Amino acid sequence: MKPIGLFYGSETGNTENAASMIAAEFGESNVDLYNIAEADPQSLLSYDNIILGASTWGFGELQSDWENFLPGFDQLDLSGKTVALFGLGDQENYADVFLDAMGTIYSKVTERGGQTVGAWPTDSYEFTGSTAVINGSFVGLALDADNQDDLTSDRISQWVAQIQGQLQ
Repeated sequence: MKPIGLFYGSETGNTENAASMIAAEFGESNVDLYNIAEADPQSLLSYDNIILGASTWGFGELQSDWENFLPGFDQLDLSGKTVALFGLGDQENYADVFLDAMGTIYSKVTERGGQTVGAWPTDSYEFTGSTAVINGSFVGLALDADNQDDLTSDRISQWVAQIQGQLQ
């Protein structure tokens, strides 16, 4: 498998922790981790396999580093890139916008020609709305560090096993 560029934005450390767990699951030598606060969107083009991680803030908003990073996608051609997404959110307190940031990033990735992999089932979550649900599944791995943190490790292991065969 070709190297993976894993790009994440993290406010409280939860997304950074999930990104590190994903990298460890792949074997850290195969994954280059980037905090998007210190990265340039053009650096995505160095990878054929890309993983993007974000948390949803407030009422469906992007994490602050993603607000600055995502407009740079408008200059990118992601054709030929395989992109997997993971998102963190709070399904209890923000049930109507659960993981909307992941949905926003998914829309931009597909608009720019990226092929997405890693859809994740919505069962075992309780929420009322999400832009990250397409055709009945989340567009990527759904994590809730606030209410279901005890499931995070198993979900990451299952998701990485699922997408390994889909990456180039």
